[in-house]
Amino acid sequence: MNHQLRAFIDDLRTTHGKNLVSVILYGSAATSDHQHRHSDYNILIVLEKIGPEDLRNSHAAVREWTKLGHHVPVYFTVNEVEHAADVFPIEFRQMKRARKVLFGRDLLADVEISHENLRHQVEFELRSKLIMLRRQYIPASVSVNDLASLMADSLVSFTALFRGVLMLKSIEPPADRRGTLALTVEKLGLNGQPFEKIIIIRENNFETSMTETEANQLFADYLEQIERVIDAVDTMET
Repeated sequence: MNHQLRAFIDDLRTTHGKNLVSVILYGSAATSDHQHRHSDYNILIVLEKIGPEDLRNSHAAVREWTKLGHHVPVYFTVNEVEHAADVFPIEFRQMKRARKVLFGRDLLADVEISHENLRHQVEFELRSKLIMLRRQYIPASVSVNDLASLMADSLVSFTALFRGVLMLKSIEPPADRRGTLALTVEKLGLNGQPFEKIIIIRENNFETSMTETEANQLFADYLEQIERVIDAVDTMET
């Protein structure tokens, strides 16, 4: 893996030259206890300026990186790193908490995350996903399989936001989904059974023996817990 990272950085230096300011590995792969098979190698690339030509030029380097099974890196300018934390507090918080500078300066060191901005983004994202979930439920409500898939897929997105909820309560969220869900249920006094049932559906490759009535009741219970999380975030003091 170190060889892959070094080769990728060499490609980036060749591609961007002096415009390349920093390359930062963030997320679980940047921690000492990471396991290669279970971790994503998330890369933040910071340039002094970013134009269409800079992005086009990066095609060859990024293509080789993604061929290895990794995500396309995130590109920011120096100015964006210094001033965008107010609109992306969740993302910057995750970058700051687990990172390793592979090249250049540690631009994240001086980034400050506002608690109010974090609360605002968490609530906005939760409410947006809730609205989308309601819309998607309408066509899915008559099919057990479609409804099981909707709940299983949406829970992944909500769990990611639950990490932000735990951050708001000054709690370091666990790296795994089950741990995050369990801790959110505990700290907010939720009913964790709907989440557990949906996790089992996902682990069984979306196969379920539920009847249509049971599937719709599970969705109702699931929706109620999501709404309770949103209410909790809405009333949090900042």
